[in-house]
Amino acid sequence: MECAVPAPTVLPQIQAPQRVAPSDARELSKQFLLRLQELDEGTPEYQYARNTLIEMNLSLVRYVARRFSSRRESTEDVLQVGTIGLIKAIDRYDPSRDVEFTTLAVPYIQGEIKRFFRDTTWSVRVPRRLQELRIDLARAREELEGEGSHEPSVADLAARLDMDEGEVSEGLVASNGYDSDSIDRPIQAGGKQQTGLVADLIGTEDPALALAEDVQALKPHLAKLDDRERTLLQLRFGEEMTQSEIGKELGLSQMHVSRLLTRACTTLRKGLLAET
Repeated sequence: MECAVPAPTVLPQIQAPQRVAPSDARELSKQFLLRLQELDEGTPEYQYARNTLIEMNLSLVRYVARRFSSRRESTEDVLQVGTIGLIKAIDRYDPSRDVEFTTLAVPYIQGEIKRFFRDTTWSVRVPRRLQELRIDLARAREELEGEGSHEPSVADLAARLDMDEGEVSEGLVASNGYDSDSIDRPIQAGGKQQTGLVADLIGTEDPALALAEDVQALKPHLAKLDDRERTLLQLRFGEEMTQSEIGKELGLSQMHVSRLLTRACTTLRKGLLAET
């Protein structure tokens, strides 16, 4: 006597999966997930079942994404990343474990979104543990402020997270690397936009900076000159005396002073050029 082979489950044809109510989607997802285990990858029915599961459960992605609505990243980017987590949950779901699909899907979706923020939105790269600590600190701060603490201290945050104050301080400092603003953004003060850009408030380069660097570079070469040459340079460029005045001061002709200055400057110029 031959055993009868149970007929395969016939999946309903859903024309608009994204319009299925969440309560109905949960029940339909059970059927689709069970059938997905029986199908071979690459077949049209497999693709239909998998794609329908994704579309029916996009409401889960939107639900999780709302928790991150305060972030400045576009909602579309967050939904796309969350959908990746949903797909991973569908592909890894095991009906035999008797676990609700949403129980598995939500952590997968949330994990992908958190990874997206952690890996792509930091202006300055910091260790992963500090990236994750930033999220914990933000949540603890929100909870404490909700309980009436106007500005939670490091001690308050450390007590809430059961952590060392030093570690909390390190996390707060690292959090400064999460965000950055363009210096070309408009100036804002007291919530009102002011005239000008942030760049206008930043000091410009001191014109004398290059001169100071040149003086430092000249020092070792000046030390190689003899006393008379250094005296000539001091009188000419330090005290701004004319060649005639220097000649009277040192008992030299103006022509001789000119030759000595030219020789000293040439020596210094060659020394500087040899370093470049």
